Amino acid sequence: MAKHKSSWIDRFFSKRSNTNIFYIPALILFGIFTFYPLISGIGLSFTNWDGYNPERSFVGLTNYLELTRDPYFVRVLINTLIFGVGCTLFQQILGLLLAVILDSNIRGRNVARAIIYLPVLVSPVIMGVMYYMLVQYNNGPLNDIVLIFGGDKIAWLSNEYIALGIIIAVNTIQFMGISMILYLAGLQSIPDMYYEAASIDGAKKWDRFIHITLPLLYPAMVTSVTLNLIGGLKLFDVIKVLTNGGPGYSTNSVSTFLHITYFSGERAGYASAMGVTLFIMILVVTLALNIILNRREVDY
Repeated sequence: MAKHKSSWIDRFFSKRSNTNIFYIPALILFGIFTFYPLISGIGLSFTNWDGYNPERSFVGLTNYLELTRDPYFVRVLINTLIFGVGCTLFQQILGLLLAVILDSNIRGRNVARAIIYLPVLVSPVIMGVMYYMLVQYNNGPLNDIVLIFGGDKIAWLSNEYIALGIIIAVNTIQFMGISMILYLAGLQSIPDMYYEAASIDGAKKWDRFIHITLPLLYPAMVTSVTLNLIGGLKLFDVIKVLTNGGPGYSTNSVSTFLHITYFSGERAGYASAMGVTLFIMILVVTLALNIILNRREVDY
């Protein structure tokens, strides 16, 4: 009897292929909600579409050339870098500090970890509303405290520098729990024998932290910095709730300025060019940062 020759259908539904077939739904969702919008946005960035009219014309690189001459876009680009770097820096410092404290055998550390991580689960819009109520000019608790001590009420969100600081502070408070958890996992994976050997050699706590803990935390640091930096560079919700980009355009990020340009300015093509520029900026910054940090990673 002749041996049956398996068809491509049999091979597709073989045991090995059955494992791979489960990737298909994820790939479909990725294509619909990520890849297709990205390609569509790139295509729109080369048009003069207003966002509503079905007619659109190809304008080439005109939108991108206009970005280089737009003083508002240059300002929001600088703001975006400030948000990204500022939020990432403070989240690393506070996250690492909290991880070191809560990694020790202190009472209530599990409850403290949960409380610190809790804001991550809260919507950024709700966080923005909470802190807006705290710093608002009239009936704001912060100004009430100032009045108690004999000072004058402060328009916290009317000063661009204070407003930038408040936005960074709110985002830091909300997402430093992610850094804390990552650093906690990194600390708990470091073998105790390194600390024991250092103690025998007479190394102090600070020396052990600098020469053992920090180098061995680089894998956790790479992940934490990357996640926080991406989140800071695409900051949107908190800015819209707290300042709506004001005063003027002084606290806008690229994301919020893109939103204003698309819906209020009715310049979807120009807004798409901003979105593509933001995507490229995030991609370049995160790749460069990962290369720099991975070079200093230590194996153990």
